[in-house]
Amino acid sequence: MDLFEYQGKQYFARYNIPVSAGGVATTVDEAVAVALTAKYPVVVKAQVQVGGRGKAGGIKLANDEAEVRLHAKNILGMDIKGHVVKRVWVEHASDIAEEYYASFTLDRAAKQHLLMLSAQGGVDIEDVAAKDPTAIVKLHINPIDGLSLATAHRACVDAKIPAKALDGVADMLVKLYNCFTQGDCDLAEINPLILKPTGEIHALDAKVSLDVNASFRHPEWAEYAATEELDAREQLAREKNLQYIGLDGTVGIIANGAGLAMSTLDVVNQVGGSAANFLDIGGGANAELMTAALEVINSDPKVKSILINIFGGITRGEEVAKGIVEAVKRVALRAPIVIRLDGTNADEGRKILADAGIPESQLISRSTMLEAARAAVEMAE
Repeated sequence: MDLFEYQGKQYFARYNIPVSAGGVATTVDEAVAVALTAKYPVVVKAQVQVGGRGKAGGIKLANDEAEVRLHAKNILGMDIKGHVVKRVWVEHASDIAEEYYASFTLDRAAKQHLLMLSAQGGVDIEDVAAKDPTAIVKLHINPIDGLSLATAHRACVDAKIPAKALDGVADMLVKLYNCFTQGDCDLAEINPLILKPTGEIHALDAKVSLDVNASFRHPEWAEYAATEELDAREQLAREKNLQYIGLDGTVGIIANGAGLAMSTLDVVNQVGGSAANFLDIGGGANAELMTAALEVINSDPKVKSILINIFGGITRGEEVAKGIVEAVKRVALRAPIVIRLDGTNADEGRKILADAGIPESQLISRSTMLEAARAAVEMAE
């Protein structure tokens, strides 16, 4: 679950990470009231979960009430890359001497936490990596050992953080790591992490993604879920308890298992197509679940073909086939289906599909994932 900047800063504050005084506003008058409390000059910042706010005019400096009113009026309701601004964060403007970058996430391949740190902040870290990979220090951290202040200090030295900021940044890294681990985050990022002329280290921005699997430990996260912005497809999927992420392609994806779903996306891309979504139906594939999955896929007007990729382990092929046959009867599909069925009782499942009388224009079967992906991409084109 991704947080808005203002929520991320509030989350940081729980772990003693210094952030600017400010507040969130949904109206112009509220923005003026917050600015008075935060004290001028202030920055009015659009709250959308997408980059490029500054370039789009969504971040403005205001020196008085008139400027706050002007900027809040212009920013509220603004469309930034398809995201409509419903609230602004108004905070006291900070003096900046230098900008850095710091983040913690999980490196699943290494099965360790990963620190990324750079003396170049305030820009996309991808741009820094492309221009000068040595400008980013990557440090794996064993979750059992955690991050010590001494290790954080060494990382700062390796990242060429200036001597005047070394102690402050190292201390900030330990606090950010505590937030990342104790706060059950998938990502905790500060960009820019600033050095003030006074020598203080300060989080000027906050990008936080929470691990929803830890929600049972955090009843307070309900307030974040209430403000989460989902597109219509994702909202429908959530209502049906499906693991779904909307994308921008034309091939709808249904698979059983997150790993298989990710592999399916990769293969579709490999053969020249583009996935419209990630959808993991897990271990079951009965008629109700398949119907729900197809309804969600069918709600996306960009989908031109549907690829169902099932490998049966505990899930049995004939049950999957029966579920698909029943689901096709229930859902008025706008796009043809290509199915790859393998694993436990796959032959029985394929026979059920072949005997179901479903026209080939509506459903075809392929024996391998690569062949199925090619067929789905051809149909989408």
